[in-house]
Amino acid sequence: MEKATAGKNRTRINKYACACAIVASMISIIFGYDTGVMSGAMIFVKKEFKISDAKTEVLAGILNLCALVGSLSAGRTSDYIGRRYTIVIASVIFLLGSVVMGYGPSYAVLLIGRCVAGVGVGFALMIAPVYSAEVSSPSTRGFLSSLPEVGISIGILLGYLSNYIFSGLPLRLGWRIMLGIAAIPSLFLAIGILRMPESPRWLIMKGRLGEAKEIMYKVSNDPEEAEFRLKEIKKAMGIAENCDDEIVKIPDSVKAQGEGVWKELLLKPTKSLRWILIAGVGIHFFEHATGIEAVILYSHKIFDKAGVHDHKHQILATVGVGLTKLTFILLSTILIDRVGRRKLLLTSLSGMVVTLTGLGVFLTLAEHSGGKLIWALVLSIITTYGVVMFFNIGLGPVTWVYTAEIFPLKFRGLGVGIGVAVNRLMNATVSMSFLSISAAITTGGAFFMFAGISVIALIFFYFFLPETKGKSLEEMEALFTRGGTCSNHVSKQVEIAKY
Repeated sequence: MEKATAGKNRTRINKYACACAIVASMISIIFGYDTGVMSGAMIFVKKEFKISDAKTEVLAGILNLCALVGSLSAGRTSDYIGRRYTIVIASVIFLLGSVVMGYGPSYAVLLIGRCVAGVGVGFALMIAPVYSAEVSSPSTRGFLSSLPEVGISIGILLGYLSNYIFSGLPLRLGWRIMLGIAAIPSLFLAIGILRMPESPRWLIMKGRLGEAKEIMYKVSNDPEEAEFRLKEIKKAMGIAENCDDEIVKIPDSVKAQGEGVWKELLLKPTKSLRWILIAGVGIHFFEHATGIEAVILYSHKIFDKAGVHDHKHQILATVGVGLTKLTFILLSTILIDRVGRRKLLLTSLSGMVVTLTGLGVFLTLAEHSGGKLIWALVLSIITTYGVVMFFNIGLGPVTWVYTAEIFPLKFRGLGVGIGVAVNRLMNATVSMSFLSISAAITTGGAFFMFAGISVIALIFFYFFLPETKGKSLEEMEALFTRGGTCSNHVSKQVEIAKY
């Protein structure tokens, strides 16, 4: 009976940890809203300011370029002031950006607002999955760490719905309400986030063992799990296992601050750390190099090329994209701790290769027919939804879960920050070049290109990304060794660690 109860406790989702992850994910809903709403708002911004496709691309991509600043700053910031207050900063910055965008008297001011919001996005994308991973136990970490991606999907759908609801308002008013309304939830989140506990791993990193122990007992299902997790973190931080002091001094060699961390991670990494860095940067690179931002941000353009020319119908069709994204991201959160990260990634990329190729074929046929081939139009819409489906069953959520869990505690803030910076750079590259690439090689040709990149991504994931399901955060560095398996000592601890 005791064994059965213990096994059940190990796989049960801790309600307190779940609540923490949900609140942290609220910032992702706000970011997702901005991404989704801009897809439709661009139609009306272009009309009012009479801007070219080039300026439209800049408006779409500037947020992600500015997010580079936020993501690179967030790592060090979260190491200094904590994960919780970093989320507060993200909320406040995004609030300011939303107010400026909602005001938007000119194209230049709108760009400034987008850029300010982008800095907040960079902070949010880095810190939400890290916080969720650090309060989660290994057996439920995939589910809780993917909640920020669920939040993004909910936000994108709300953004699409906002486009549809406010599109009937006068031109000068409609898009400003669409963009400015995000300031309201940002304000409430900045206040509400202060009721969250700090990450116990960050507290231990700062030597605040008493506070960390109190929180760890709350986010664990039983005392045995809490003690084991504390023991693993102490070992990683160089603290004696039997130490129960409220405040302890952390050895300078393992503090997660200063130039030494940059040098150790980027210039003189160990073999396992180099592999972790390649995996973390690579998965973020391919998440957007495979073209999902083109589908999410320019879905109205895709539907226009397929033969749907009415703006209202285009926006309505994008709502289907949002529903598809949310449906399959929710399915992924259920599967990620059962099936594993690696299987979801390989399935996701295989499906994207097929659907991106199909989208390229059907869009080419639809464009050449001038929108007269109804079956090509229908199949273009179906394969667009197919790309979104396969992306969100694996590559979308796994990217954030995987990078939040593979870096050792000492390098986690910096490592995830670098990964997010690469993510935003690729997002900006795709969003700021898609219209130009489509003009040069046709919209169908652009998706053939993304299909080819997806093949490369599939090969990379197969050879460079080992399975991390069920491993504690402290086991990750041992996992990334030759052969991709834990050492004998760590392997013996895996069953114990599955809380």
